[in-house]
Formats: sequence, C-alpha cells, structure tokens
Amino acid sequence: MKRTSPFSWMTPVTTGLIGGVVALFLCLVGIVEASLGRYVITGIVTMGQVFVLAVYAIFAMQAAQKAAPGQDEKPAPFRTLASGAISGLMISVVLAIFVLLGQQIDLRAVFIHATPVLYDLLTFGLGVPQGIFVLLGFGILMGVLFGAMALLPSALRRSLGAGLIAVPLVAVIYSSLFSGRGLSAFQALAVFVVVGLALFLWGRYQQPVRARANALPARQQRSMRLGLWVVAILFVLALPALGTYPSEVLVITGIFVLMGLGLNIVVGYAGLLDLGYVAFFAIGAYVMAILTSPEITWFPFSGNFWIALPFAVLAATLAGVILGIPVLNMRGDYLAIVTLGFGEIIRLVALSDWLKPLIGGSNGITQIPKPVVFGFSFDNPQKLYYIVVIGCVIAAFIATRLKYSRLGRNWMAIREDEDVAQAMGIDLVRNKLMAFATGAALSGLAGALFATKLTSIYPHSFNLLVSINVLAVIIVGGLGSIPGVIIGAVALVGLPELLREFAEYRLLVYGAVLVFMMLKRPEGLLPEARRKLELHELSPDVAE
Repeated sequence: MKRTSPFSWMTPVTTGLIGGVVALFLCLVGIVEASLGRYVITGIVTMGQVFVLAVYAIFAMQAAQKAAPGQDEKPAPFRTLASGAISGLMISVVLAIFVLLGQQIDLRAVFIHATPVLYDLLTFGLGVPQGIFVLLGFGILMGVLFGAMALLPSALRRSLGAGLIAVPLVAVIYSSLFSGRGLSAFQALAVFVVVGLALFLWGRYQQPVRARANALPARQQRSMRLGLWVVAILFVLALPALGTYPSEVLVITGIFVLMGLGLNIVVGYAGLLDLGYVAFFAIGAYVMAILTSPEITWFPFSGNFWIALPFAVLAATLAGVILGIPVLNMRGDYLAIVTLGFGEIIRLVALSDWLKPLIGGSNGITQIPKPVVFGFSFDNPQKLYYIVVIGCVIAAFIATRLKYSRLGRNWMAIREDEDVAQAMGIDLVRNKLMAFATGAALSGLAGALFATKLTSIYPHSFNLLVSINVLAVIIVGGLGSIPGVIIGAVALVGLPELLREFAEYRLLVYGAVLVFMMLKRPEGLLPEARRKLELHELSPDVAE
C-alpha cells in the first residue's frame, strides 16, 4: 500500500509570507524603483517589474513543489495548484498591507524608497482600493501559473525556466547596446521560444548526438573540434564590434577572469584560502606604473608597457613566495586571516605618507602610457580588449597544463588532506609556494593590465572588496573549474557592469547569489567533475 507524503496547508502560507517579505525588502531598498527605467519588453515590462515577478515565480514554484506528490504517488494537481495560488496570494497580501499602511502613514521618514511611484507600481496605477483587489488577484494568478510548472516533466520545466530567465538577460545586453531600449514583444517571444526549445531538444537528444559523435573516426572528431574552436575564436574576436561601452565591460570582465584563474589555482587546486589576493594585483599595477609613468622621476629607468610587464609579473611572483613562507603551517581560517592582513598591509603602505615621495600616496600615479606595438597604440577599450584576451588565453593554458600535471595532482592531494599528502611523500613547502607564486603571477599580470587600462592608479582601488569579488567569481563559477571562472566573471562582473544603476546594490546581489548557490548548487555553475561528485550523491546509474 502506497503511503501518502505528509502535507500541511500552512506550508504554502509560510512560504508565501516569506516571499512577501523578500518582495517588500527589494522594494524598500530601492532595487525595484531604480530599475523601472530599464525596459525588458518596450512599453510593457520593466526590469523592476521583473524583480517582483521573480519573487512570485520562485516562491510559488517552491510551495507547489513541496505539495507535489512523490515519485511513487499519483499526481495531485489540485493540491499543487492550490499551494501555488495560496503562496502567490500571501505575497500579494504582504505587499497590499504595505500599500495600505503607506496610505495612512508617511513611511518615507524611515524608508526613503517608499514613494508614490512604488505604490503606483504595486497597485497597477489604479490606486486604493481598486488596485489592492487587482494585486490580490494577480498574486493568485501568478501562483497558479508558476505552480503549474511543478506538474510538468522536469525537462520541460527546465526549458521553460531557461526561456524565462533568458528574456531579461538578453534584454539587459540589448538595452546596453541601444541606449536603454528593451526588446519588442515579438523579440522577447522569439528569445523565449528559441532558448527553451534549444534546451529541451538538447536534453532529449544530447546522449544520441554524443554517442554518434564518439562513433566517428578520430580524424573527423578532430575536424569537428577544430571547427568548434574556430567558431569560438571568431566569436571572441568579433565582440569589440559591439561598441566602446560593451568593450569596456569586456575588458573589466577579462581582468577579473585573469585574477580568477590565478586565485583558482590557490583556492580551487591547492585548497589554500587566500583573502589577500588583491595585494599581488596592487603590486603588479604599481610596478607597471613606476616603470612607465613620467611622473616617477626617482627611478632612473622608464620603459614602455612591454618592457615593464615581465617585471610586474616577477614582482608579484616574489611577493607570493614571500607571503607563502610564513603561512606554510597554517590552514583554513587562520590562513585566511593572515592573508587578509597581508592585503591590508600592502594597501595601507601604498596609502601612507612614508612612501608618498616614491609612489604618490593617496594621490596615486597617473600618466601611465597605453601599450604600443610597432607604432600602433592600444588606446581605447576596443583595442585593449585583444591584449586582455591574449592574457586570459595564456593564463587558461597555464592553468590547464598545471591542473593535469604532477604538480596539479600534488595540489589536489594537499587540498583533500595535507597530512595524508605529506605521508605519501609530497613536499608541502615546495608545492604550496608554487601555488602562491603561480596565482600571484597571474594576479600581477591582471594588475599591470588594470594600470594601463585606467592610465592611473590609486590605493583605494585595491581594497579587500576586490579579493572578495574574485573569490565570489570562482565560487559561483565552480572551484577548480577553468570554464567556471569565465562564467562566474560574466555573471558577477559583466552583467552588473551593464546594469550600472544597480552599482550600490552589488554586494546585496553577491550575498543573495552566494546564499542561493550554497543551497541549490554548491558545486558552482560549471563545476569540475570531481567536485560535482563530491557534493552530490551518486545517481542509481552511476552507483551501479
């Protein structure tokens, strides 16, 4: 006899109330109002409305999934849809209470974003009381629609979800290229259908396609891989054609990819938690500035970018070794605290009056020249982009070769268990120093590119937040995964740069994303195969 899973109607109520608090929080911190001017579908849906809709979608689906039957039970559509409707209604109830309270009390004395514009958005421009009833009905409707997705097969549910997520993402990129103009209704529908259908077909035919590709002769397989690489290279080389501002975003993202690849070696490969990684970034930038800027008169040598670049990388590498020596016997939180202190020491020393005659102190160093090759100056983001791409390719090649080398296997053994690794004959001192030195070298390269990009550097550019950002990039992308670093940088650096109106909410977004990733996908967006197996139970097929 089949047992029915326990269910309480208080579950969707509680889930909806939590969702209402989240929606209200987004409204009161100003994210919703700040994004009302950014259209997703021109004249119809703004990014602020998408944020509110996302709350309905997440919590209604969560409530419906909790009410959905188990694998061995018959479907219960009514219970599932009712749970979604109740959850959506509770979200609207919280927002309705807020609107009614705001009509009686001036909440702007405490919450500066509790404006008439926000009230007008939540009541669909109808005011009170008509707008309140519409808001409650809207919550029920959204709860039913998104709750119905829990009854769909998992492949179809993933495809619909991907299509819904793709529309605002494409709209953000499109509006950044065309001065805030969003997608038309037809374009939004096309994006939704193409992305959803592509993911559905790939999920359905992925294994047969891969099996057929693996059955091809080795020569044809090499030709296919070469063709894919050629397409990818042409795509990357064509990106600066999007314009100056997108190229600026791509350069910033590329610099974080460089730093992420370096920190991925230290944290992802060797398991050494380094929170002072920005120190090597600063050293690379300052060495580049000292060796190239005409402002620095005390140094007898003044060269160009290409002469100064190896010295910047070498200085950062030596700093990595110097940092590594006193922390060889530390691990975990203790290592994180010491490296954090090292990063702050470098920033404060650069800011101090003691070195002000040498490196400018709080005034920084300016007039750093752009790279020049045979008289061709990389004097704008569209040109500098190619140097950053070359640096990322070199860093990715080094990281890949190291990962599958004996040194890389030593690092992974140290990451898993230092004591066992040492008992197996692995030299902890040499391998740890190599990890710090390699990661620092790539960070120094990123710092040198950062200095020549801005043509000026200041100590305030190298605070702890830079290290936190890079660490967030590799965690979201996937520790130990090289493609994951790229995806993490695009998600946490590229997209926020396109949404400049959300600059003050970046840390809030980082925190929310990290919490979500730790709960739902702790291995990252594109995880390393070994780490994915560690964090997830084996499926029945794999277990057999």
